[in-house]
Amino acid sequence: MSERSVMRIEKNAFETRQDVYRDMIETGYWPTTYLSPASPELPVHWHDGDIIGYLIDGETYVLDENGERRDLSAGDKLILPAGALHAEGKVTDPVTYIVTLKRCEAFFQALRMLDPAAYPNPDLLALDPELMATLGIPPTA
Repeated sequence: MSERSVMRIEKNAFETRQDVYRDMIETGYWPTTYLSPASPELPVHWHDGDIIGYLIDGETYVLDENGERRDLSAGDKLILPAGALHAEGKVTDPVTYIVTLKRCEAFFQALRMLDPAAYPNPDLLALDPELMATLGIPPTA
């Protein structure tokens, strides 16, 4: 990872879970389901592995590498290559995702928020312990 990757959003990328399953077979990524509770907007960060998220139910937004809001709704596919700067937006109503990971690893390990200033070194972003508790992130993640 020398040059930073950029996140992409494919609007209306799928209609059914079966469409998502077919896409997962094509990518070979490892799936999990994530039910996002109400949470505040997160700080800008990156991950050191490739991630694809499929928004199954609900609406939310992400901030891109320029801090611009990008709306997401059911049927959208969020592609986060390793190193892509982004921030999940404030969630007011529950959002359901199928999250897929290129590497088979523990969910919170794969989604740990890495410090943009440390790129390409995977140094954890310093997070407020209260925010971590709100997000359900274990203190050692």
